[in-house]
Amino acid sequence: MPELPEVEVVRRGLESWVAGREIASAEVLHPRAVRRNTGALADLLVGRTVLSAERRGKYLWLPLSVAEDALMAHLGMSGQLLMIEPEKPAEKHLRVRLGFTDGGPELRFVDQRTFGHLLVAPLAVRPSRNVPEPISHIAPDPFEDSFDDAEFAIKIRRRQTGVKRALLDQSLISGVGNIYADEALWRAKLHWARPTETLTSAKVAELLAAARSVMAEALGEGGTSFDRLYVNVNGESGYFDRSLAVYGRRDEPCPRCGTPVRRDAFMNRSSYSCPKCQPRPKNGRW
Repeated sequence: MPELPEVEVVRRGLESWVAGREIASAEVLHPRAVRRNTGALADLLVGRTVLSAERRGKYLWLPLSVAEDALMAHLGMSGQLLMIEPEKPAEKHLRVRLGFTDGGPELRFVDQRTFGHLLVAPLAVRPSRNVPEPISHIAPDPFEDSFDDAEFAIKIRRRQTGVKRALLDQSLISGVGNIYADEALWRAKLHWARPTETLTSAKVAELLAAARSVMAEALGEGGTSFDRLYVNVNGESGYFDRSLAVYGRRDEPCPRCGTPVRRDAFMNRSSYSCPKCQPRPKNGRW
């Protein structure tokens, strides 16, 4: 599933292509893509102007003119937001298409597995930032100005869980998924099962720095693509997968010490770590 860097790549593309354009048409080709909307998408969008492109964590939204609401997008496992010339043939898994009054490239939502969706939702007014109501409960991501490092350190140490579980908890921090959690933990030399209550403030700061650095580097390379399901608005894949230290590298040498990377089952997924650089906690403690 796309994580913060991949979604930010898409957001930047959308910002340059759709901000300031008026929506002329909205066609739904698969009902699951708009399953959470109670009204017809065309009635909610046509005649309105896209003001900008915003993101929190793994969620995107396009604030709209006239009312305090936005078109929100969650990409799910395979969702793609593509800018395509109107005369181009429809993609096999095209779910929604938006046309604009200027006749330029249209916005297409393509989703092979139909786990993603689009939703017109009201914006929740918050002191720091207005966000769509459906995601108003999730925490800021570590690149937002409103993210408070000191508050995060207090909350994660109180959580009394494994540190990777905490990184994936969107009520604590949004945008970090399985890939970048493993990479950040490797950089901070922390095992994924390390109890959060044993972390010092300095170690939490090191972990946050590691998460920010690895996601910033991934963003610079267009994100991580293991297949053609994640692409930017131009249909291009990212290539940060070539720079991953441990994720998906089972039995390959750790880039730091040469020890073969270990894979463990974790929450119906996998965790990758270096047994030497990231030793497992003993008896559940550090």
